[in-house]
Amino acid sequence: MKRIGIYYHPSFSRKSYMTIGNRLRDFPEALAPLLARPNVRLIESPPVSEELVLKVHAPEMLTQVAHDGFCSTAYESVGGVVAGMVDLATGEIDRAFCFIGAGGHHAGYRQFWGACCFNDVVIALTHTREISPWRRFAIVDTDAHHGDGTRQLVRDDPEVFHLCFCGLNFTSDDRTKVDVNAYRMNPHADPDAQYVDLVRQNLTLIPAFKPDLLIWYYGFDTHRDDYGSIGLTEPAYFAICDLMLAAAAGMGVPLMVVLAGGSMSHLATATIPEIIRRLAET
Repeated sequence: MKRIGIYYHPSFSRKSYMTIGNRLRDFPEALAPLLARPNVRLIESPPVSEELVLKVHAPEMLTQVAHDGFCSTAYESVGGVVAGMVDLATGEIDRAFCFIGAGGHHAGYRQFWGACCFNDVVIALTHTREISPWRRFAIVDTDAHHGDGTRQLVRDDPEVFHLCFCGLNFTSDDRTKVDVNAYRMNPHADPDAQYVDLVRQNLTLIPAFKPDLLIWYYGFDTHRDDYGSIGLTEPAYFAICDLMLAAAAGMGVPLMVVLAGGSMSHLATATIPEIIRRLAET
């Protein structure tokens, strides 16, 4: 069985960002059946240090984040992603699911928006390079919006593959930065099938890159009921999860899932435990 680490902090269920009510209000209780399994561990996300944040962000970001109410969980949100990636790199676990209270992919060097405060994944990979032999990282972002902060931070890093499903079409000269327009779908065809097929096709770009880790930004804001709707339903997320698992297994690398956008608590409860179950069983 694969060893699964779930990184979570109680504050995420009280102050999780961009919510109607509270998107994580059913957690961690909704994970109870999974946590009874011997290969699944719930780990409390520690706060990230300011020293590590400043290896990625400008000093003024600390003050800006401190004054933004959406960022009250920023340090624990990043800290869980850092802890998860370190545990993967050191072999403590085989797969990770990281809850967050504040997002990361819209946070650039000196600016942030969309309740994304510090760039969790870029901070984590920066630290992981310091403490392990890992150098190459593949990030697949299926949030509804472009991961502009992540792109800014890794734009000139040839050892980060960034594949983003958004409203743009772009491929960098070195083919390590790719945007796929997921909004130009046939309105008369099934959105789930079209989106999943886009993911399937473009995941084939990654194996030749030979990453040490596959990272999936999982956002359910693309759901037909949520604020970034492109018409998806729950089965699409499970199909994408299976594609990520297959891609990681095919490359012989771990898979890390980082929660991204989405506001509806019923969607969080309907999808997150099932995704973690697949991580634990596949």
